[in-house]
Amino acid sequence: MKVLRTELILPISIQQAWDFFSTPKNLNEISPDDVVFKIISAVPEKMYEGLFITYKVSPLLGIPLNWVTEITHVNEPYYFVDEQRQGPYSIWHHEHHFKKVAGGVLMTDILHYDVGLSFIGWIVEKLFVDKKVNEIFAYRTEKLKQLFPAKQND
Repeated sequence: MKVLRTELILPISIQQAWDFFSTPKNLNEISPDDVVFKIISAVPEKMYEGLFITYKVSPLLGIPLNWVTEITHVNEPYYFVDEQRQGPYSIWHHEHHFKKVAGGVLMTDILHYDVGLSFIGWIVEKLFVDKKVNEIFAYRTEKLKQLFPAKQND
């Protein structure tokens, strides 16, 4: 199983961070153009534990896949966890943490993932998946810096 951890300080309040990241509709806005997350289930205004979200996602080569995640833990505005229930991974456990710090909020993502499929999965992970997951999170970091730029001192 792989673990990816990213951290970013955003110059916003913890509530602003929560409002943005806990809204599934914003996922596409912070994803690369070649990774489309199209929500195909009804999504309520407020996230809650036990919420299932169904997407069409094209993570590799533009091939659309069904992806179902469940929001398994919510502690507003500090963290939530989404876990894949149907999709390309045997394990997808994504923790989103928010902590108030000087200058804004520290956003920490901790992702545990595994393609599975034994030796074939290991090869697919090494050749494609690890690189793609890292690209997605690197893109996300840069996009968030654009959406929430650091305030300049006069």
